[in-house]
Amino acid sequence: MTRQAFLARLREGLAGLPAHVITDIVADYETHFADGVAAGRTEAEVAAALGDPSRLARELRAEHGMKRWEEQRSPSAAGGAIFALLGLGAIDIIFLLPLLMGVLGAIFGIGIAVIAVFFAGGVVFAAGPFTDPPGGPVAALLAGIGMMSGAASVGALLTIVVIGLMNALVWYGRLHYRLLKPALEPQGAA
Repeated sequence: MTRQAFLARLREGLAGLPAHVITDIVADYETHFADGVAAGRTEAEVAAALGDPSRLARELRAEHGMKRWEEQRSPSAAGGAIFALLGLGAIDIIFLLPLLMGVLGAIFGIGIAVIAVFFAGGVVFAAGPFTDPPGGPVAALLAGIGMMSGAASVGALLTIVVIGLMNALVWYGRLHYRLLKPALEPQGAA
């Protein structure tokens, strides 16, 4: 494969990333080719040493998504990291996607329940003194406060679980992410 063909496939695989990130990555690989040719290797040998550009693009997208998650810790960064990790391979999708969808569904359901209990506690707290609840108005006030604080506690724990799951996904991605050997290193060297 020639330098131009390799870089074109790499650019195609990186489409959607910020322009400056694509430019930096492509410049790095152009340097690999220039150094390899200067060392007496052909462009085809350098391309073979670097590997499949489509696979490299998926790995680089995953690495970019993981770095963005570690820097921003936002829902959009989490989504980007998840989709970048899922893009690493079809086999991973077969096993990871159903598991991930089940976990995300459970987290979403628990989150909705936490919000509902919090608002129900607010209703009990606000309406308790004006109705005739069992135990009197003080019991209604305390029950409402208890429901709201319990929901807030479960919501905080759910947030910690979500952050832990995102960190586990990042770890999983790093487990699949291979470090590139420089193009100058001979393939046979150990």
